[in-house]
Amino acid sequence: MAAILNIETSTTNCSVCLAKDGEPLVIKEQDDVNYSHSENLHVFIREVMEQAAIPLPDIDSIAVSMGPGSYTGLRIGVSTAKGLCYSLDKPLIAIPTLQVLASVYTIESGVILPLLDARRMEVYSAVYDKDHQPVRETRAEIITGESFGEWLERGKVYFTGNGAEKCKGIITHANAVFPERIEAPSASGMAWLAEKKFKTGRFENVAYFEPYYLKDFVVTGKKK
Repeated sequence: MAAILNIETSTTNCSVCLAKDGEPLVIKEQDDVNYSHSENLHVFIREVMEQAAIPLPDIDSIAVSMGPGSYTGLRIGVSTAKGLCYSLDKPLIAIPTLQVLASVYTIESGVILPLLDARRMEVYSAVYDKDHQPVRETRAEIITGESFGEWLERGKVYFTGNGAEKCKGIITHANAVFPERIEAPSASGMAWLAEKKFKTGRFENVAYFEPYYLKDFVVTGKKK
């Protein structure tokens, strides 16, 4: 029985959701290819709290999507969440970004394979079962025609996330199921995951917690 503020900024989608007892109450988000998180995140937090008519100090915890994903997006989301935890004296919950993507997918059998676009033909990937529990660790990998072959031979593989677009036309196995619409990670998908961690007291050390970047940050120059 907790009121949790969920923050998701790992991709182009800047997303904030206030949830109670694992159910989303109010959500505010904007998917912007220009990554306007620094301008929008605090505004969205204020608007969500005002719409819910719950004072910010009355929430029980702050949950943040921990990565992998955009270096800048993760840094903004995590620093905001940690700042709120410090100022409000609230515990911090971290949710793996790929689990956020998997959590909104309902299947009866097979596995869910959330993918986030990295660079070129690379993706961040993990594998989750029908209960949204991890059955293979998170990796950065190059997509080829043989990618995820061991899972495709076992049964249906449900791809999701913006990295799934790279797989279409390359992975042609009959068991590969691609979404009709590409979904971005959303704070609403964090609600029940954060509630579960809150109930079991699985909190992060606010002082030392860092995003899960998976890969080192690479600075690239602008194209001329």
